Amino acid sequence: MPTVAVRAALPDDSPLILQFIRDLADYERLSHEVKITESNVRDLLFAPNPRAFCDLAEVNGEPVGFAFWFYNVSTFEGRCGIYLEDLFVRPAARGFGAGKSLLAHLARRCVAEGLGRLEWAVLDWNAPAIAFYDSLGAAAKTEWITRRLSGEQLQALAVA
Repeated sequence: MPTVAVRAALPDDSPLILQFIRDLADYERLSHEVKITESNVRDLLFAPNPRAFCDLAEVNGEPVGFAFWFYNVSTFEGRCGIYLEDLFVRPAARGFGAGKSLLAHLARRCVAEGLGRLEWAVLDWNAPAIAFYDSLGAAAKTEWITRRLSGEQLQALAVA
């Protein structure tokens, strides 16, 4: 059985992280939306006060996936949580436990830091991912509708 290990990303992992982001975008049919550069990865993850964090999963020492995340807050609970922005495991490495190991690693962080929750979004057509998350006991928050401002709409509101 392959050995799965999870570790924090290092600055030298920036090209690998960028490739994982591009691979995820391909899988999600969203490659046309990818604007991030290796420099952006470094700025987000490895600046003096990073705004985001990344963990890498390795199977037998070979990087196979990543979890890209940041802290969020619940005013109702009065404590922080983790928002998982991206989770991706290369298709050839699926089934070895890398995805579950990445999520378990984040769950342990939540417990150790006294955080209230671990949250993420999944595309409604991604049946394999939904089934995987369901198998972990993750609850669908169907009563919430995500809203987003970006691009021209964000700019317009900023000057209103």
